[in-house]
Amino acid sequence: MPRFHHFGSLVLLGLLLTGVSACGDGSRGADESPDAAPPPADGGLTAFQVEHGIGPLTEAVTLGELDPDLAAQGALVFEAKCSACHKLGERYVGPALGDVLDRRTPAFVMNMMLNPQEMYERHPEMKKLLAEFMSYMPNQNLTRDDARAVVEYLRQGATP
Repeated sequence: MPRFHHFGSLVLLGLLLTGVSACGDGSRGADESPDAAPPPADGGLTAFQVEHGIGPLTEAVTLGELDPDLAAQGALVFEAKCSACHKLGERYVGPALGDVLDRRTPAFVMNMMLNPQEMYERHPEMKKLLAEFMSYMPNQNLTRDDARAVVEYLRQGATP
């Protein structure tokens, strides 16, 4: 009998909480009218954020000639932090990255490495990738220098 009593109490508590949370006081905020426009499809992002991502980089990254030393550094970072989920020339847990700089700007790629959580939450392209790959990229706690080195490595394309 005590088990049933406990179960019944839990059910009653659940119903009570559901009823209270569904009621509210009937008031609406000034911007919550029934015919209020939905938020913009771009999530309120600036033009820069749409093109270059959301994160610590707030200016475009200009690439010069390929820096072999920086690319070698990036290869080490990629191997240690990225290769468990990404390959250059093939889809894996995450998308293939050999041609990512043909699809995204360097700042976008770096912002994704440096700020993946907010990118998934707010950027429409990352929301699409999340729906396709069904897997979040964890924050690898890279520095800006690490991210820039990985970009330099990725500039080499799908050839290892």
